[in-house]
Amino acid sequence: MASSHTVLMRLVASAYSIAQKAGMIVRRVIAEGDLGIVEKTCATDLQTKADRLAQMSICSSLARKFPKLTIIGEEDLPSEDVDQELIEDGQWEEILKQPCPSQYSAIKEEDLVVWVDPLDGTKEYTEGLLDNVTVLIGIAYEGKAIAGVINQPYYNYQAGPDAVLGRTIWGVLGLGAFGFQLKEAPAGKHIVTTTRSHSNKLVTDCITAMNPDNVLRVGGAGNKIIQLIEGKASAYVFASPGCKKWDTCAPEVILHAVGGKLTDIHGNALRYNKEVKHMNSAGVLATLRNYDYYASRVPESVKNALVP
Repeated sequence: MASSHTVLMRLVASAYSIAQKAGMIVRRVIAEGDLGIVEKTCATDLQTKADRLAQMSICSSLARKFPKLTIIGEEDLPSEDVDQELIEDGQWEEILKQPCPSQYSAIKEEDLVVWVDPLDGTKEYTEGLLDNVTVLIGIAYEGKAIAGVINQPYYNYQAGPDAVLGRTIWGVLGLGAFGFQLKEAPAGKHIVTTTRSHSNKLVTDCITAMNPDNVLRVGGAGNKIIQLIEGKASAYVFASPGCKKWDTCAPEVILHAVGGKLTDIHGNALRYNKEVKHMNSAGVLATLRNYDYYASRVPESVKNALVP
């Protein structure tokens, strides 16, 4: 019976299935050929039909099952009736077999805030860079990101017709992160991953100061954190406002659950309580290992320009 499981583990198990459903929606919109692109604030800040449908699906599915949650999604949508076919009421049973960390066992539904990015990497999605795209569902308690789910709708999309398309990664602090093979970046190499479409002088000054061997420019915060945990990059450096709480909540959990660290550019932890401003105005610095190497090289001029 569901009631024998804690609220947190039931929520994570549901979020897993809901993220998978959203990933299917993201793939379906491209397959149907009409992305329905609209510009939100500028030419690099886009929204598609997939963003809209995936957010409706995620938020409505969560709210139906957990009516006391606070859910904050990226897209502003009218509160219209949602088509029943967008609703996902399943849950991933494997997650319910895992023990809930004791510090979270008494959490109530109303204590939790869920941050939703229905399609992280929208610009790349519109340009066919499909491996940059993720669906992000992050769960916060007392302002701290404690659980998260990342779906990659197009994982394996270049691996041939027989490959299984898509995967879902999940994690809970104190329990671990699952659904991928943890790998560290090559020892002694400084490989920085950063923004592909939102760069500026602050971003480039900060990266130059890291003395990197290589710089990867890719879309999506979720995608960049996956590069860290799979050994493709050693640090995610974004010395600029622009990234929002729904971009970082779920990925931060996955990284922290395997011993990594994500902060703003000053080294402050990010806060995820429902009253917090949505913008990560002091940027993002994240690593799986050797955080201090990168943090110590952030120029004072960059810190002074980015106010938390």
